[in-house]
Amino acid sequence: MTNSRSSALITGASRGIGRAIALRLAPRWHILALARTVPELETLAQEIRGKGGTCEQLVVDVTDGRAVRSALQGREVDVAINNAGVGVMKPFVELQPDEWQLMMDVNLNSVYHVTHTVLPGMIARSRGHVIIIGSISGKAGFAGGAAYSATKFAVTGFAESLMLEVRDAGVKVSVVMPGSVATSFSRTGRDQSWKLMAEDVAASVEFVLDTPQRMLVDRIEMRPLNPPKKT
Repeated sequence: MTNSRSSALITGASRGIGRAIALRLAPRWHILALARTVPELETLAQEIRGKGGTCEQLVVDVTDGRAVRSALQGREVDVAINNAGVGVMKPFVELQPDEWQLMMDVNLNSVYHVTHTVLPGMIARSRGHVIIIGSISGKAGFAGGAAYSATKFAVTGFAESLMLEVRDAGVKVSVVMPGSVATSFSRTGRDQSWKLMAEDVAASVEFVLDTPQRMLVDRIEMRPLNPPKKT
């Protein structure tokens, strides 16, 4: 597909933060929406097109490196937003091997698959931006989040190291680290009104992308203003 707009690839685009980012960027960017859920991708694409934007649906499992390369190899991706994530929150001794592996594959290994595929093109063009949706849990752990927090610490270190590698090539790398966000991760039956919204994270992503070319925002930390007081 040819398009005059710069392209923004978003993983986990069908719901939550990924969907909010896609809708936020759609007025000015050609959206490459990547996820596994076909009906939700179609709904997103229809909404974007209905508002005059452009969106291409990519049905891909981000944990499958071969599938990621097949879908993205040779594409001119201007911005890669690694958003796909999953969290299984429970005491470590109760965490099953498949739950550990799932979080490692979705939260960490997918960042490798996507970034490793699109980054060479960015370097060759001397422009591009890799954004990772991390978490405050990538700088402070919490009980019940040993595996989840481990993945977020990992992507924070990955982002900082990669930034130092590719900045001289004209490629930016940023990590956006929100605190509690009202998404499908949230526990049901509890008040969520105090939390950040997915749209708040999307606004931060847009801010990072809109900075001057000479300016690099390598990390944004954001938190709810008024979390419940611990008792």
